[in-house]
Amino acid sequence: MSRHQIAVIGAGPAGLTAALYARRAGKTVLVLEKENFGGQITFSPKIENFPTETAISGAEFAEKLMAQAEAAGAALEMDNITGMAQQEDGFVLHGEYGDYEADAVIIAAGSRHRLLGLPREAELTGHGICYCAVCDGAFYRGKDVAVIGGGNTALQDAVFLSDICAQITVIQNLPELTGDPVLQDKVRKLPNVKIICNAEVTALRGTDSLTGLQIRKDGSTEELPVAGAFAAIGQQPENDVFAAFMQLDEAGYAIADERCTTKTNGVFVAGDCRTKAVRQIVTAVSDGAQAALAACRYLDKI
Repeated sequence: MSRHQIAVIGAGPAGLTAALYARRAGKTVLVLEKENFGGQITFSPKIENFPTETAISGAEFAEKLMAQAEAAGAALEMDNITGMAQQEDGFVLHGEYGDYEADAVIIAAGSRHRLLGLPREAELTGHGICYCAVCDGAFYRGKDVAVIGGGNTALQDAVFLSDICAQITVIQNLPELTGDPVLQDKVRKLPNVKIICNAEVTALRGTDSLTGLQIRKDGSTEELPVAGAFAAIGQQPENDVFAAFMQLDEAGYAIADERCTTKTNGVFVAGDCRTKAVRQIVTAVSDGAQAALAACRYLDKI
């Protein structure tokens, strides 16, 4: 069983920044990631609001983060942490491929896509229902699709899909789009994108694959024929495994301020899995730095 001074759970911007800062403070660091290094930002088609980067793909940005953490000496391993326990001399993390010991733990597990919550969603996932335009958009080349949501992710998806698909319908359940004004302007100028606000998807059509959506708007329903629907309606925090070590709010986010501390000494939280007003890359990397420095101060005292 390997042992490090700090274990970081999650290799998104928060986790990789935490690893970088902890290594620069001279601590041994292990980063554990269950899916892909870089986190969900990997699937972003373009990042235009991170200082020093005029325009960069999410995948390229993630590669830079990972390379910098590795160059600093952080160990990176792929494993899904399924349990965590406290012991006299720190913590033990139980993964699918092994166990890991650490003196302190930084939880930067991020979040997962929020589901639509409609009947047959699971059956149609991968057969018309998608959660990543960058991953699956090419399968719908030349076809009509819908993007469900009205925030930044939904609008970025619409822009990305506009070069691939025939017609894109953005379905927003609120009176207005909520994404950045720059993105809203960009989407509204696209000739093959239609926006429907104050509308709710109430049913999925199709047997073996998606053929359309039932939409309720202004008290009446209508059918929208589409080959694919990309859900972009928010995120759910990945804190279930670590709930015993932190206080969660009603939505499952770890309650923590800018110090990134939890109710458990030696356990810190960073990034999108904690309570915060703004969830952006810049706030995630800030959390990573704060959590790493807090963890280092904790280790220096024990």
